[in-house]
Amino acid sequence: MRRRMLFSTLVVTVIAVLLLGLPLGALVYRSAYEEAGRALQQDADVIAADADAQLQNEGGIDVPHFAQVYPDLAIRLTPPGSADPVRAGGWDHSPDTGSRAVMNAETVSSGGVRVEVWRSTRPIQESVFNAWLGIASLSLLAIGVAVGLAILQARRLTLPLVDLAATAERLGSGVATPWGHRYGIPEADRVAEVLDRSAERIAGLIATERHFATDASHQLRTPLTALTMRLEEIIAEADDPAVVREEGEAALQQAERLTQTVESLLGRARKSQNPEVEPVSVDRLLERFVGEWAPMFRQNGRVLRLTGAKGMTAMTVPMDLTQIMAVLVENAAVHGRGTVTVNVVDGGHSVRIEVGDEGEGVPEHLVGKIFDREVSGAGGTGLGLALARHIAESEGARLELVQANPPTFAVFLPVGGEGLDKATGPV
Repeated sequence: MRRRMLFSTLVVTVIAVLLLGLPLGALVYRSAYEEAGRALQQDADVIAADADAQLQNEGGIDVPHFAQVYPDLAIRLTPPGSADPVRAGGWDHSPDTGSRAVMNAETVSSGGVRVEVWRSTRPIQESVFNAWLGIASLSLLAIGVAVGLAILQARRLTLPLVDLAATAERLGSGVATPWGHRYGIPEADRVAEVLDRSAERIAGLIATERHFATDASHQLRTPLTALTMRLEEIIAEADDPAVVREEGEAALQQAERLTQTVESLLGRARKSQNPEVEPVSVDRLLERFVGEWAPMFRQNGRVLRLTGAKGMTAMTVPMDLTQIMAVLVENAAVHGRGTVTVNVVDGGHSVRIEVGDEGEGVPEHLVGKIFDREVSGAGGTGLGLALARHIAESEGARLELVQANPPTFAVFLPVGGEGLDKATGPV
């Protein structure tokens, strides 16, 4: 591209110089000779008048006078009635040679003197040559300036293209960070802006897929643990058909919950699923939830209990609330100590569900960022609380750390039948 631009610029410049320089050179040549001819004719007229005056006053022609006054002219004067011309002037030139290197002019004075003058064209030729040399020099200078500007312009245009190609290559190789370069060329800047926006979208898609993978692995771990526990109960009680049937139904429910969890996470990752809240009986949901998790706590010699207000109804998504509660209870099981209490509080315009244990709590330096992604104070993944808060906020609820030591987390839900914007804090 750079070579094509230089070649095209050079061709256009040469054509422009020729179109302007050749007519200008011809005009200089013509003007020089026309001006010299007019000057020579004026000299002939002056010589004729001077010759008339000499003939009238002195009776003859003063040849030395003309030689002194006109050193560069060859003059031939023919008085009236005379057949012998008189040669004068300071230039020794024979008019009979017919040389092309001279120019001449002639006139007849009022007294009848015939005057013929000749002048060498060498000075005129030198003047024309110098003028042509100046035109050629300016033409070469114009061509040089045009080529220089073409090189700068070609570099200015090709470097952004090379940079944009490198940016596109980076995007193709998976480096999805915006480049942010601008070049002062509107077209190239628009392409750069499009590539930067594409990089941001690609980075967002990659981050979404990465978050989905980590969130799915985290959220599926708990239902799989519960399913494993149910299967272990089936194996342990294989001789009792009633227990096997009961545990099999519970295992089937856990499998269905796994499917719902995957669909919920996938919908959130693709932003194609907006949670639709509905009135949910808090007692029924929490009783079923505590019943599923209590066996795991009993195996570890701990207690999971449900306390607080009864008969509460909240506007939420049952699957989402179950996931939030699973994160909080699992954190209490892994990182906490003693009895884990799920407490329901009637907040007037909100339903507050608290999850607390008897452990040491959240370190002081993590209190302000405990819900940040990949932040953990006990060697965990740092994903659960961040995901739980995101799920809560997506349906108009809130998840807060209400007490650091002993640790107590609370979910604030709108009261059933109330607007979704009425979830308030502790009252």
